[in-house]
Amino acid sequence: MVTRKATHAGSWYTDNKQLLSQQLDGWLADVPATTTPIGSVSSQQGQVSIPTPDARAIIAPKRVFLLGPSHHYYLAGAATTGCDKYRTPLGDLTIDRDLVEEIQQDWDLEIMSKGTDEDEHSLEMHLPYIYKMLSLKNTSFQNDSKSVPLVPIMVGNTEAALEAYYGSMLAPYLFDPHNVFVISSDFCHWGSRFRYTYYQPPDGSAATHLKSSSAVPSDYPIHESIAAVDHESIDAVESRSHKQFLDQLKKTGNTVCGRHPIGLFMAAVEKAGELRELSEGKGTFKFLRYERSSLVEGVQHSSVSYCSAFAVL
Repeated sequence: MVTRKATHAGSWYTDNKQLLSQQLDGWLADVPATTTPIGSVSSQQGQVSIPTPDARAIIAPKRVFLLGPSHHYYLAGAATTGCDKYRTPLGDLTIDRDLVEEIQQDWDLEIMSKGTDEDEHSLEMHLPYIYKMLSLKNTSFQNDSKSVPLVPIMVGNTEAALEAYYGSMLAPYLFDPHNVFVISSDFCHWGSRFRYTYYQPPDGSAATHLKSSSAVPSDYPIHESIAAVDHESIDAVESRSHKQFLDQLKKTGNTVCGRHPIGLFMAAVEKAGELRELSEGKGTFKFLRYERSSLVEGVQHSSVSYCSAFAVL
């Protein structure tokens, strides 16, 4: 029995079980019953709001697919885990070994070494949330025999055609209402330490990459440009067009760390639509919240953007 350790617990997040559980409860309690989608228009009644949908993880999932980018290990394709369990400070999540082995062979995936698996944070950071959401709706969840199995997939630096291929392989799983899909990604990583200082003026003139000596208009600070570029990426995802998303990233170079797992999942939704006509509104991505770690005004500063979104399948 091989268990992946929670290697980022105690540094990236607390390794104290009680404190972590309390923090997650607090953050989840702050989620409103209704929310305003990014980009919604104002009306006389105020902003258009929509109910926050019941995620499949809340209903009764039989399996959780978790897709994330590779930050430390160069990978041209994708990989899955060789572990049997993923540990969190709250408890262990069990890997769906049968399905992992099946897709590893059918998709021709690599198998991560335990060291590579434990180095990668993009998958781990979602594990406490997944455990918490499952345990909230299943009081017997802490019994390992009741654990909802996990299917982790680490997506590397994939070309468009390969994302489309993986998407076509993932698409059939979208039709099972007991499968839930979690895609890990931050959005723009801006600053010289990320080698990305893209600045897009508001007047439509040519974008530039700022240097330490660059002058920035006081009426349109850098963080406004960052938000504009991020919202272009958001619009591209909401378009449901895999190609449009890739084209926008190519145009701006936006450093969306999970662009490849997002692209793979968008390709899967497109393929699902080809395989079976999706009813009105299904397969549509909706972004609910956008934040930045700081509001950058000087070239010497940096920030990371964060978004949350869902898709009803």
